[in-house]
Amino acid sequence: MNPVAQNHYGAAQPLPALAAALGQRLPAYPGSLLCVAALNLVLKPHLPDDVRAGLAGRHLRGRVTDAGVAFDFTWRGDGFAALHRSGVPDLEIGACARDFVALARREQDPDTLFFSRRLRMEGDTELGLLVKNTLDAMELPVTELGRQALARVFSLLPGRGAAR
Repeated sequence: MNPVAQNHYGAAQPLPALAAALGQRLPAYPGSLLCVAALNLVLKPHLPDDVRAGLAGRHLRGRVTDAGVAFDFTWRGDGFAALHRSGVPDLEIGACARDFVALARREQDPDTLFFSRRLRMEGDTELGLLVKNTLDAMELPVTELGRQALARVFSLLPGRGAAR
């Protein structure tokens, strides 16, 4: 069974109203800190130097449309960094939570979501293509990369076989 619930039009169903209401009440910046922590854990080790250079100093915003939240971030030096929401980002990527999950699991590709109007990219076209092509080039689903990253973190904890 496909874990992404869909309505009869093929679009992912939105989050329940309670979850969306909670998301809309959360302050943006702490969410951006959590977002960049996840990006640094999962994506950072797999980004080629040319992608890092293309992201450097660019204001990106990820918007989870059905949750009513948005996370602002950039690439600084050697990792993603949270930004306070201000001004218009260079690129905003928006989708509902379930479509982002489907994208991360590689159950849907960015082009399919984009052309069905379930994934929105607004702003710098070249930057949008860089992000989309980078995600397309990743060989494993992002969720598997996340599992591998967490396994590395846990292996470093005392008592888990880490070298001291």
